[in-house]
Amino acid sequence: MATQNFGIRELGSTARSRLAVTASALARRSLRNRRRAALAEQHRLHFDLLCRAMVDPALAAVLDTYESDVPPERQRQYLFANALYVNALYFHRTGALTLAELYGHVRVMSRNKIFREYWAATRHHRESLPASSDEAVLGKMMNALIEEMNTLLEDPDDDGEEWWVVGGTPEG
Repeated sequence: MATQNFGIRELGSTARSRLAVTASALARRSLRNRRRAALAEQHRLHFDLLCRAMVDPALAAVLDTYESDVPPERQRQYLFANALYVNALYFHRTGALTLAELYGHVRVMSRNKIFREYWAATRHHRESLPASSDEAVLGKMMNALIEEMNTLLEDPDDDGEEWWVVGGTPEG
């Protein structure tokens, strides 16, 4: 009889252990879903604010934190460039794009001179980021890409047709 009680206690202990592991996994999944929903909401709000600023120069003036004077039309273009970059970054953060795919998207964006100007005009924004943050690491990747693209596209002896091979695609 004592042997039977021991076996029943062991089964109960195993069941409690498995239940705890399952509850922990569900809690982690729930947290991941809440974070993804918060990120989606943050992205939607950011995009909505940028759209409003692109339409209304009075609102765009609030976002004018550039180190030089930027005419209103160019500022709207910079805001749009920011929206494009943040959109690609959002897809990467949610897992819809790998780092290599993100790199491909920003490589295409960086072909545009206005996008490269936007990137240069906002460099001081990125300088305040902690060096180990994901955004700072991606910013360094973009800096190198933009520098290579500037060199390629501004070379008078180069026809710029090799833009698609600029930079080494990151692993990930």
